[in-house]
Amino acid sequence: MASFFQHNVLRIKRLPRQLLGINPFTGDSMPTRVPIFSPGSGRPTLPFPHPWNFSQPISILETYFWGADSEQGAGKHNRYLDVPGFAPVLVTRDPGMIRAITTETGDREGQFDRDPLPSAGIARATGKDTLLYANGPSWKMQRKLAASPFGKTTLFQPEKFQEFAATFRHTIAQRLSALRDHLAGSGRQTLRIQLEPEIKAVMLEMLTNNFFGAGIAYEEIRTRYVPALERVIDYIVRDTVLNKLGIPVRKFPNLTSGMAQAKQHYARFDHLTDLVLDARKDGKGLWKQFKSDAPDEALRSNIKVFLAGALEATTSYASWAISHLARNLQAQDLVYQEVKDIDEYTPETLDSAKYFGQVLDETLRLTPSLYFLPRKATADTWIATSDGRRMFIPQGTHILLDIWHANRHEDHWGITPTGFPAIDFAPERWAEMAKRGLATKETLHFGFGHGPRVCPGKHLGQLEVGLVVGAMVKMFRFKADNPNNPAKAGVSTKPWDGTLVDLKLR
Repeated sequence: MASFFQHNVLRIKRLPRQLLGINPFTGDSMPTRVPIFSPGSGRPTLPFPHPWNFSQPISILETYFWGADSEQGAGKHNRYLDVPGFAPVLVTRDPGMIRAITTETGDREGQFDRDPLPSAGIARATGKDTLLYANGPSWKMQRKLAASPFGKTTLFQPEKFQEFAATFRHTIAQRLSALRDHLAGSGRQTLRIQLEPEIKAVMLEMLTNNFFGAGIAYEEIRTRYVPALERVIDYIVRDTVLNKLGIPVRKFPNLTSGMAQAKQHYARFDHLTDLVLDARKDGKGLWKQFKSDAPDEALRSNIKVFLAGALEATTSYASWAISHLARNLQAQDLVYQEVKDIDEYTPETLDSAKYFGQVLDETLRLTPSLYFLPRKATADTWIATSDGRRMFIPQGTHILLDIWHANRHEDHWGITPTGFPAIDFAPERWAEMAKRGLATKETLHFGFGHGPRVCPGKHLGQLEVGLVVGAMVKMFRFKADNPNNPAKAGVSTKPWDGTLVDLKLR
């Protein structure tokens, strides 16, 4: 009740300035205003999600920077929307600001929280008591619980890694061998195939069986649980924008066949979560590394977020890497030369494959799974970048850290700073930046986020994608028919064509 009262007092307090059109931000890096309507400008859509554009989130972000390249100063990369009666919205594609805000995200007074508004649909699907959705002390406690099983020291501890990687390699070898046998049995030299569904099934098998030790049959994963998760994730995106009443799907009556199917897919998601939690009692997979006596039901929401979120993120990462290599055959051949003699993908061998590592970094730069990071100002806050620029951000401001457009702008990643056009897939830029003395800690692609709320599954994701893409390149040569590579975006980004390639045995 107190929070509701404070919110309304704040809304009334800022209303006069909003009606007068006064910029709510100050400092030497002030953003410039985005009009709600801009007839004749040609911009792609309105600067907020609504029922007719919610499936085009990248276009919504692009709208904020429509015509911004003609701006002088901070307004080129920092823009805001301020509608009377609502909290201001700040969108930034300035890497310095992105880094400063993500660094100052946490549970201390005056720090930024993760804005739960874009995650409302996820919370209704999984529960609010999750590492993704929670803020403040609740988030800090859950982050501590996640540190042990997901940490690099656990995953890459020699004895644990050997056991873990062996099951991973077995899974990947089985799936790629089946693909190889399918190609050989077809009697053709090449096979045209969408690889994203294959990648998704492999990723979910690794999560449920290798990581959690659930022991689910692959065919059941591929035909039952992957389709269910796909539909749940699609529904989450729609639900975030369209479900104004905030009612979870399980409470809706079966008035239509579509609603009945949605509830069936949610039920399968619940059953998959049960299977994963059942493995806990026997300490299978990496459950033995989970240092908590919390009951299963207390972990349920986080497991659901992990299953859906990790599947989305790793599928996106691997699909984009393969999609880029399918359009850059020279880069693909260079990766092959590094991985063709690798039998065990240990941390050391992955580190030694330098060009492969640059391919994966370039994938996350140009086509990040997490294409924006939401934050919210918990108090009136001054933020400062590492080069000394400052911005005042008022309490309650919704902040969208636009990773997608930051990583594609010439000012940040183009020819002048890196030696290559920002919009090009060029793994060589990372070696060029190293020659120029640009430390990777200073040139962040934010592919897993940054700061205290960096993705807890970062090391697991890097390991999974390294294994899948490396094994794929080692066994097949693949080529895309269409040179263009547009993105579709929802919870994460993915290649529009489902990673459609012509596959050929090496």
